[in-house]
Amino acid sequence: MTLKSSLVWFRRDLRAYDHAALHHALSSSAQVYCVFVYDSAILAPLPRADRRVNFIHASIAALDAELREMGGALLVRHADAVDAIPALAAELGVDAVFANRDYEPGAIARDADVAARLQAAGRAFHDFKDQVIFEKDEVLTLSAQPFSVFTPYKNAWLKRLAAHPASLAPYEIAPWASRLAAPLAHAPLPTLAELGFDEADPQVATGMAGAAAMFDGFLERIEQYATARDFPAVHGTSGLSVHLRFGTISIRHLVRTVQAMLGYGGGGSGAPVWLSELIWREFYAMILYRHPHVGERSFKPAYDAIEWESGPEADELFAAWCEGRTGYPLVDAAMAQINQTGFMHNRLRMVTASFLVKDLGIDWRWGERYFALKLIDYDMASNTGGWQWAASTGCDAQPYFRIFNPVTQSERFDPEGEFIRQYIPQLASMGRKQIHAPWLHERKGAARDYPAPIVAHDEARKKTLLRFDVLKAPVKGGDQAFLPF
Repeated sequence: MTLKSSLVWFRRDLRAYDHAALHHALSSSAQVYCVFVYDSAILAPLPRADRRVNFIHASIAALDAELREMGGALLVRHADAVDAIPALAAELGVDAVFANRDYEPGAIARDADVAARLQAAGRAFHDFKDQVIFEKDEVLTLSAQPFSVFTPYKNAWLKRLAAHPASLAPYEIAPWASRLAAPLAHAPLPTLAELGFDEADPQVATGMAGAAAMFDGFLERIEQYATARDFPAVHGTSGLSVHLRFGTISIRHLVRTVQAMLGYGGGGSGAPVWLSELIWREFYAMILYRHPHVGERSFKPAYDAIEWESGPEADELFAAWCEGRTGYPLVDAAMAQINQTGFMHNRLRMVTASFLVKDLGIDWRWGERYFALKLIDYDMASNTGGWQWAASTGCDAQPYFRIFNPVTQSERFDPEGEFIRQYIPQLASMGRKQIHAPWLHERKGAARDYPAPIVAHDEARKKTLLRFDVLKAPVKGGDQAFLPF
């Protein structure tokens, strides 16, 4: 123990167990304060009824309650974090601030600014790996270069894990919990209204307890994951993407559990596939860290020369996509899902992204930004990675000539039309064979008002091939790579 007191800054790690920064602060300090900042720089552009803020708000209350049971509490601020953290560190007189690393360009710049201000005041800033198993340059090629293709990255990732099993070891908290600073009498948690937000149902269990319950439920059906995950009408995915995004569950706990399952031959075909999805998440985090331009530009620079559709007609097509009135039922049902719930099934993220880019010819960045606005589990690395995969502009991307047919996808992955009927009730009366392409069949009642397709897929496919052919795009990639899990 070398520090008199320290401050742990919670961000994407809203839990009180297996927490790297909290562990290191407690094990090296006589007294530890904890803080979460509702960063006004992040919150200001958001709509008042934002599900993410509601999820965070509920999870913060759960985290505070857990810390109080341990003898501590959570200080909460609503301000620009760049100002709030150095100011609070000075107010408390701590020697250092501890935090877990974030790999988004904006977060890296923010942390550098905070570290500089702390250092100028004679305080230290310590950050730690926590949201991934392997980060930055820990998984490299034999020539010590970062990977740009997933499968060899995955193989190297698994090889490194086998060589370093301690990477999954949990960060203990309990042995030093008595060092948590007692609650301050004048520090109640802010209400949503005080933060400037309205109630908006996250439509997912929140906090550490919610995450644990969801994971336990998923383990009961993980054996079916390899196939069930592709059918949006089936409860086949883990649903944990939002919990991984905000750190209400530990990635080490997830990988440890699945590895143990695989070790005794459990989990069927689903467990290794789900583990691969977790590795995809780390692959995209590494790509964003090593190539921060992928948040705004194509991973492959030559692809920035693609001429996307523009002008009033493109604006109208984009609006139809956003509002779920493309005339293709599976696409429209998927957009209804994201607009109504803040979530979209993995298979449908690929279908809708492909449709926007390759049927409508619209810049992938338009869709990425719409998802960023709507998704409760929005993660910059995974979202930009998934969109660039679908647009064939990213690393190890879908080949440009592989274009999802929205009708075929509908027939294959929603064969009974269950998902479509759930989100487009006006088509509920149509039969299982007719519902996928209603314009080809007689429609009665409310179904007659369903819009005709805004584009002919076969014609759009030809335009896309011409759009990409000028770049002589390489024929590589094709794995399913649009998170969440």
